Amino acid sequence: MADPNFKNRTLYHGDNLEFLRGMNSETVHLIATDPPFNKNRDFHATPDSLASGARFKDRWSWDKDVHEEWTDSIQDDWPAVWEVIGTARAAYGDDMGAFLCWLGVRLMEMRRILRQDGSIYLHIDHTAHAYVKCMMDAIFGRKQFRNEIVWSYQGTGQPKNAFKRKHDTILFYAKSAKSFFSEEGSREPISDFSKSKYTRQDEKGRYKDIRHPDGSIHRQYIREYQRMRDVWDIPIINAMAKERVGFPTQKPLALYRRIIAASSKPGDIVLDPFCGCATTPVAAEQLGREWAGMDIWDKAHDTVLNRLAEEGMLTEDKQPLQFWTKRVHYETAPPARTDDNSTAAPSLKLKSPRPVAPWQKLSHKQMVRILAFAQQSSDGVICAGCGRVLEREFMQLDHILPKAEGGENHILNRVLLCGPCNRRKRNYLTLAGLRRENKKKAVGWMKDESLAKLAQAHARSRAEWLRDNFDTKECQDLIRG
Repeated sequence: MADPNFKNRTLYHGDNLEFLRGMNSETVHLIATDPPFNKNRDFHATPDSLASGARFKDRWSWDKDVHEEWTDSIQDDWPAVWEVIGTARAAYGDDMGAFLCWLGVRLMEMRRILRQDGSIYLHIDHTAHAYVKCMMDAIFGRKQFRNEIVWSYQGTGQPKNAFKRKHDTILFYAKSAKSFFSEEGSREPISDFSKSKYTRQDEKGRYKDIRHPDGSIHRQYIREYQRMRDVWDIPIINAMAKERVGFPTQKPLALYRRIIAASSKPGDIVLDPFCGCATTPVAAEQLGREWAGMDIWDKAHDTVLNRLAEEGMLTEDKQPLQFWTKRVHYETAPPARTDDNSTAAPSLKLKSPRPVAPWQKLSHKQMVRILAFAQQSSDGVICAGCGRVLEREFMQLDHILPKAEGGENHILNRVLLCGPCNRRKRNYLTLAGLRRENKKKAVGWMKDESLAKLAQAHARSRAEWLRDNFDTKECQDLIRG
């Protein structure tokens, strides 16, 4: 594993995506974070509070908030995530798709920077929970799902036609089967109710007598502690609580202390990419963990310093500059990678950065436009997988050699396929393998193999022409459509 390329007690101010991309792979033990929930509303801090002025919009638009770089990357490297996003757009709306796109590219980086023994706890509510759960299954793997923790709390509000919604969900995933989980940090005292179920106990309530079928009696000891359930009854922060700073979505320290105690050891590195009013950094500091936080809010660094000072965790030197530089490092630029430059795509690792030619940077839309021109016929566009001729709107971009076998994302490794061929090929078949699959009797999807091969040849020829003539006016006109 690479060494961390960031210091303990570092607060990054700005968009967390670039900071996450700058962190070395497999350097963080635990991510505990509370991102936006796609609530379709604006949040504002309590006036005259420590967090006064804090506000953020939890609204999302496909046209305004989704970058083409994100959609290209997801479609190329995480096809299962792209399917989740498509389902969310169809079932809920474009705003949910935009939110998942925005969160998904960040979760991919979070997975990359987690150590093999690391875990992530993602705090979410009912609005996007179902879709985020599917997306995390696609990114972390469904076998790495550990718990759906319910944080239950009380509060005001009496809906007329439903039960009161008074819980959030925390999705707990491991990076691998090697993930650390603390026996001590995940336990709680056995309740009096549990002890009362035993008919015979000693004065400390620690054993019971069990009569076996053969008449023998065996004394069975019970533990004073038991593993916590996945339902946590932790009160929300009341208006007069000392820890309240007025931040609109502030969560209790007790909640994040429990997470950190269960899935990290003293000295481990805890990261919160959406640290807001510093609940995770403060909880990590209280429990003797190292930490890094990220937030786009302008007053995040002031809140971190004030909360740590109130907890007595800053140096005794009262000069602000001194305890700032000694204990909390404030950064606005991402850290510089010192590892092998691996990307968030599980199948692609670049041992060293290499220059990318302009023709290799074409977007999905540009490649579709060029390949549709190359694979066209008098009646439409020819599918390079089955030889069917369809309208351009029914054609989808795919790799000739899949990423799993080292295929790259540039246009020399791309063709247009019809929807059924694209779904059948997935991210593991080569184009030749797809054609063999289409010819099987059980599948029977091959229409005209010679025409399919001709479409691939034309696509390759046009891609090579574009590479060799990229700076010409004719080529640029084709790219622009």
